[in-house]
Amino acid sequence: MTLTRSQDGPDPSSDGPDPSSERPESSSNGPESSSDGLYERRLAGFAGRSAATAGTGKDPVNLPMIRHWCEAMGDDHPAYRGPGAVAPPTMLQAWTMGGLSGHTDRSSAHEELFALLDGAGYTSVVATDCEQEYLRPLRPGDEISFDTVIESVSALKTTKLGPGHFVTTRTDVRAGGQPAGTHRFRILKYAPAARTRGPEPGPGAGGKQPERSRSAGKPPEARRPRPVVNRDNAGFWEGVAAHRLLIQRCGDCAALRLPWLPGCADCGSPEWDTVEASGAGTVYSYVVMHHPSFPAFDPPYAVGLVELAEGVRMISNVVGVPYDKVRIGMPVRLEFLRVDEELELPVFRAGGED
Repeated sequence: MTLTRSQDGPDPSSDGPDPSSERPESSSNGPESSSDGLYERRLAGFAGRSAATAGTGKDPVNLPMIRHWCEAMGDDHPAYRGPGAVAPPTMLQAWTMGGLSGHTDRSSAHEELFALLDGAGYTSVVATDCEQEYLRPLRPGDEISFDTVIESVSALKTTKLGPGHFVTTRTDVRAGGQPAGTHRFRILKYAPAARTRGPEPGPGAGGKQPERSRSAGKPPEARRPRPVVNRDNAGFWEGVAAHRLLIQRCGDCAALRLPWLPGCADCGSPEWDTVEASGAGTVYSYVVMHHPSFPAFDPPYAVGLVELAEGVRMISNVVGVPYDKVRIGMPVRLEFLRVDEELELPVFRAGGED
C-alpha cells in the first residue's frame, strides 16, 4: 500500500509550495542562483549519498505511543489496541524520529548539505509532501532500524515562498531486521521572498492617519498557495467548486471519512461513494497562528479542527469572530470563501446555529 499526502499548513489550500508548480529560477538577485553554478558545482553531487546508516529507533514499537497517536488522530480502530495490537501504518516515520534531543546517527553528508544551503541564503524550511509504502504491520516490541539516503536535490526553483531547492530523502525502515516500509520525505530549503509594503497613507482630516485595513500593504500579487489536487481528492475539490462539502462513505462498511483516501481505514475496501455534509459543526480544537507570516495570510488568525455533524473532522479557518474569541465547542456553519478569482475554499463561520 502506498500513501501519498501533502504536508499542508493549517489552511486547506495552503501551507507549502506545490512541487508540481516548480519552475527554474532565472533571477540572479538574492541568494546564489543557478547561474552561479551552486547546483551544478555542489548540490547535485549529494544525490545518492547516505544521510543515516544503521540508525535505530529510540524506542521499540510500544502501546503508549500508539495510544497517544490514536487519541491525537481520533482513531479508535480496535486493531490498534489490546493484546494483538498493531501500530497504525501512518506511524511509520514516528518510530525513526530523533525527538527533542535530535538525531545522533545522521551522516556528515546530511549536515554538509544543510550547512551549504544555509550558507547560500536558503535558511528557511517547509515540508511539502511525503510518500509511505507499508510492507508489514509493526507490532509492540518490534525493534526499529533504518537507513536514509538523500534521494534527490532539485535545481533552483521559484515558489510563492521564495527561491529554493527541494530535498527528498528516502528512509527504508526495518523491524527485527526485516523490511517494514519506506518513507519518502520532501522539504523545501528556501530564501523567504521579500514582502514589499505600500507607502504609508498621508494625514487625513485633522492631521490623523486614515484607518486602513489589516490587509493593506500586501503585495497585490500575493495569493493563497493552490491546493494539491490528485486522483484521490479531485472529487472533493470538484464538490467545493459547486459549493458542496462531500464526505467519502465506504461502499462496504459505510464508514465516513474526511479527508479523502483511496481506501477505507476501517475495513480496507476501495469501494466508496459520497454524502454531502449538512454544514453544521463545532470547534473540536483550534490554534491561533501568529508566526510565520506568509504572503496572502495576515496573522493572527484562528485555524480550527471542526467536528462536522456527520462525525468526521476537518481543518479550516474559523471566521466571523475575533481570533481570540474562538472556543472549543463553539458552533460553526460551513460557508465558501472566494480568496481570489480562481479559488474558493470551505471555511467555518462562528455562531452557526440555525
